[in-house]
Amino acid sequence: MSGVRDTTMVPLHRTPHAERTLVGLSFFGGGTAAYRPWTAHLPPATDLVVLCYPGREGRFVEPFARDWSELVDDVAHSLRAADLGPYVLFGHSMSGWTAFDVAARLETDEAHRPEALVLSSCNAPDRGLTDSERSPAAEDGDERLLEWMGTHGLLPPHVRESADLTEVALELMRADIAVRDTFVHSGATVGVPLQVFSGAGDPLIHADAGPRWNALTSGPYRHDVLGGGHFYTPEIWQTLPSRIAPVHAAAAGPAS
Repeated sequence: MSGVRDTTMVPLHRTPHAERTLVGLSFFGGGTAAYRPWTAHLPPATDLVVLCYPGREGRFVEPFARDWSELVDDVAHSLRAADLGPYVLFGHSMSGWTAFDVAARLETDEAHRPEALVLSSCNAPDRGLTDSERSPAAEDGDERLLEWMGTHGLLPPHVRESADLTEVALELMRADIAVRDTFVHSGATVGVPLQVFSGAGDPLIHADAGPRWNALTSGPYRHDVLGGGHFYTPEIWQTLPSRIAPVHAAAAGPAS
């Protein structure tokens, strides 16, 4: 991997003679930390890096993306510059939409497009921003945002106990909400293999999410429903990389 600073493409696991890289996108309202448990559950010969969005962690001095298009541009540019070789692109929740739009943007770039796309806990974007996607909302107060981040594991105790770190977390969350609220589905589709995960107990996911995602790809597709809610169970989340289908084998699994 070359061409992009480690502040953007944060390496969490490297293995000799890796055959591909699993690239995770930062969550909205969060950063790279949630991916660290994955290092013990990666498929053989797989590196793990997490792409950090501007305005957080090692890119703290950079301005936040101002809108959805600017964020997608940033991620696509970083993937082109990183020279990763074969890679699988992963996005969770709203970052699933980011990953999908990035893959669509790179669709004709054979040298830099992902060899597979894995999306988690997100509805198909062709429905647009619904009430569930608009939560938390821009008009929510600080305590409501802190409660939401705490519920979804984006607010470690050491952050909540520090007024300065709490202020930074709120600034990051509000910046991500502002970007999210500019999202408009462009009608994009993808042709790379697509695997979708969703939690059986996730109230944010619509019943028709599987078929709607299937309609947005011309490539192999599978939809796996897992236990738990938006982040599944802790054990399932930690082992999620081991559930990723082999590249080009997405069509062999369950679909809905």
